[in-house]
Amino acid sequence: MTTIPRTVTLTFEPTGTTVPAVPGTTFLKAAHAGGVDITATCGGRGRCTSCRIKVLKGTVPPPTIMDKVQLGDDQVREGFRLACQTQVLEAATVQPAPPISEGTFQILSCAHDMRKDSRLRLDSGVQKVFVKAKCPTEEHHQTSDAEEILRQVPGVSHDLELDLLRRIPALLREANGELTVTTFYSKVLDIEAGDATAHKYGMAFDIGTTSIVGSLLDLDTGAQLAAVSGLNPQAVYGGDLMSRIAFAQFNPAALKKLQTRVLAAVNGHIKEATEQAGVDPRQIYKLVFVGNTCMHHIFLGIDPTHVGLAPYAPSVRAPLEFSARELLLRTNPSARVFFLPIVAGFVGADTMGVVLATRVYEGPVIRVAVDIGTNGEVVMGSRRGLMACSAPAGPALEGAQIKHGMRGAAGAIDRVTITEDVRYHTIGDLPSLGICGSGLIDALAQMLEAGVLDRSGLIRLEERDHLPPALRDRIVERNGERQFILVRAEESGSGEEIVITQQDIRQVQLAKGAIYSGLLMLQKVMGVPDDRIGELMLAGGFGNYLNIESAKRIGLLPDLPTERITYAGNAAALGAQMAVLSETERHRATALARKIEHVSLAARPDFQEVFVEAICFPGFAPEVTTAEVLGG
Repeated sequence: MTTIPRTVTLTFEPTGTTVPAVPGTTFLKAAHAGGVDITATCGGRGRCTSCRIKVLKGTVPPPTIMDKVQLGDDQVREGFRLACQTQVLEAATVQPAPPISEGTFQILSCAHDMRKDSRLRLDSGVQKVFVKAKCPTEEHHQTSDAEEILRQVPGVSHDLELDLLRRIPALLREANGELTVTTFYSKVLDIEAGDATAHKYGMAFDIGTTSIVGSLLDLDTGAQLAAVSGLNPQAVYGGDLMSRIAFAQFNPAALKKLQTRVLAAVNGHIKEATEQAGVDPRQIYKLVFVGNTCMHHIFLGIDPTHVGLAPYAPSVRAPLEFSARELLLRTNPSARVFFLPIVAGFVGADTMGVVLATRVYEGPVIRVAVDIGTNGEVVMGSRRGLMACSAPAGPALEGAQIKHGMRGAAGAIDRVTITEDVRYHTIGDLPSLGICGSGLIDALAQMLEAGVLDRSGLIRLEERDHLPPALRDRIVERNGERQFILVRAEESGSGEEIVITQQDIRQVQLAKGAIYSGLLMLQKVMGVPDDRIGELMLAGGFGNYLNIESAKRIGLLPDLPTERITYAGNAAALGAQMAVLSETERHRATALARKIEHVSLAARPDFQEVFVEAICFPGFAPEVTTAEVLGG
């Protein structure tokens, strides 16, 4: 006899949503199973506070070790718990930590004016032809409606989609034969009544781990008609790639959840863009998507499990083409949808977008493109050849898994200056709520300069008496952990102190070490010292807001002359736009992807040595071990 597990009812405020839960499951799993979104940036591993809940009614479960570590004694006493770590005991009412309004986040769109790019050939492959066709009139003359129309467009295939065949009889007669035929090469995509040759559009999407950016483009002129963006709604299941992969691992239902969320977001962006520009979505005939390998696979409903397991092989690397109908995209059903090729497991189609946009493959001078994000990529080379590697930085540089970290949104500290005391700036000039990635980089660089940190990254608790009084008082030790008080409670927007902990510093060191070790390894393999790098281009949202001097000071970037380090903007999105507007560029991406040499960092026997050098701050003894650096 099968025993049905006992369930209890959980109520989530402020909405009053109720969900059933089996005692012993975590609050996070119960919430997600019941359709309640609680963000778990670390993937439910108890390494951040994003899934924090407060028990309002019912027995407060005993705190776990991670509750105490992440939340501290005060919040634990007040009934706060980590939803990912705390098991349901009985019926309860809880309130998740309020999310920051999505509209306040800084998301880097792509506003490049393609019309000013003389090197871009506008050859989208989409053509529109206005024809005047006649209905068949003689019984003995063997012809058809479709033949009469397509006779006016030489060279096209007569193999038409079924829904188009069904529309042809009425279209031909109601329009008196005056029709517009839309083709992609020889394939007929659509037939419309009247002269619609002026309306020919495409869309480009960059699906990032953190955000989604889209652009609506005029295929004739290259003009950007609308730019749309938003957070990737998959983030509730984890802020980094491995968390998403772990969520979907060998679980078709979980994969479907991730796919459904991103598809709904993309369709929402299509609707928003077309309404913004006053465009009929049925007149979008070409779309190009880029994204890292994990996002690429999830969007297509391909199990990403093996991307996260050695040897980290993607299911497919080749460029892909589908119809919008196959992918359930709300554009013209026959629109051609392209995915740029993948180089390797964690060097995805977004990297090919960066390669196209930066033209790093041109010229005799060695240049480097660094896409800094949750999963970073480094591409180095010239017209003689390119090498690429992935740098899994994780979400720390975007404020995740940091005690008071947050993404770049209103109220986030984004700039820090330390002299005799601390001065800071917040996005929107609002009271501080936390610190984002650019603020973290600034803060660590300034803490190094002020002597708050030693070269290993350790907060100098024992030497604080040598600091100015205001700084000395900001260095504290709580529950055995060293902390630096960045904002005092009375100054913050939350009424709580904003601190940088020793663990926060280590997280940033690991993240910046991942990026910099990738760069160092490519330099080593290619035999390229710093003085031979002609240009280092920073791509991605985080890279665009980065203070270059601070990044060099902490060793995120090499100590190149500042004029040789440039901002490339959202290069992945720009590359996708180029591929929408130009078949020349789309085919170029395919050719280049076959030639790029992938360097697997972990497989290199000298990687450990390079990584230790990369996680250290400049000037620190490189012979120290990783354990010694991260042991503080």
